[in-house]
Amino acid sequence: MDQPTVGILHPGSMGAAVAGCAAANASEVLWCEAGRSAASAARATQFGLTPVAELAELLDCSDIVISLCPPAAAEDLARDVAAHRFAGVYVEANAINPVRAQRIAALLEPAATVLDGGVVGSPPVDGKTPTLYLSGRDDATARIEALFAGTAVRTAVLGAEIGKASALKLSYASFQKTSRVLVALAVGMAREHGVDQELIEVASQRTDSYLSEPQYIAKTASRAWRWGPELEEAADTLAAAGLPPEMLRAAASTLARWNDAKNDGKLTLTDALDRLAQP
Repeated sequence: MDQPTVGILHPGSMGAAVAGCAAANASEVLWCEAGRSAASAARATQFGLTPVAELAELLDCSDIVISLCPPAAAEDLARDVAAHRFAGVYVEANAINPVRAQRIAALLEPAATVLDGGVVGSPPVDGKTPTLYLSGRDDATARIEALFAGTAVRTAVLGAEIGKASALKLSYASFQKTSRVLVALAVGMAREHGVDQELIEVASQRTDSYLSEPQYIAKTASRAWRWGPELEEAADTLAAAGLPPEMLRAAASTLARWNDAKNDGKLTLTDALDRLAQP
């Protein structure tokens, strides 16, 4: 099979790195410059992506499009793609709830073949090997498996049902991200009473606990702007299943206190806890 042309929407920290891996088995990987930031352009350059001026050009040239964007933008982006009658494989790889994934599939089909996707793990740089879980038509999932063969992005197919990959992604995120929020609250409470070092010492005796990694609180704060919406999506999924969503909504509300720390790589543990304590 000829190497496909791939379009990435859009080159954020995860999207750019995933697109860079796809480039190993693609003839070209395109990204759309319209409305994107200088930081997006820098990431695209770093990973060898080819710029195009408009979304229509990207869609006209691409055999496969991968959507990796903040959850709130996923459906509007899919509508824009549907308006251009994209006819290739569309990988909906955002952290959205299964019902939203099914709505997006309905928007784009039958012109396009839609795959549900979810990335579990860190961006594929510095030895990290995330897994792209997929669900959808066998012939289309096989094309995505081939696209990432031999790269740092692993693939795993969960079956034909749209929504399965999204459900797995959010199920994992609901535990992992809420656990990090609980660590921040526990350390914040201990610090208020002058026993934070003692708490960390207690936690260090349990190396299988996130509580033994308080340094990760600053990273949590810098990622809160996108983790919060993911947890809202997970809460919606719980509610749809008849399960209580309140814990995840509370975690999302807590993360919102850090929204102004977006991608702040210089944030310290002290800074993060100070911000958390300010409504």
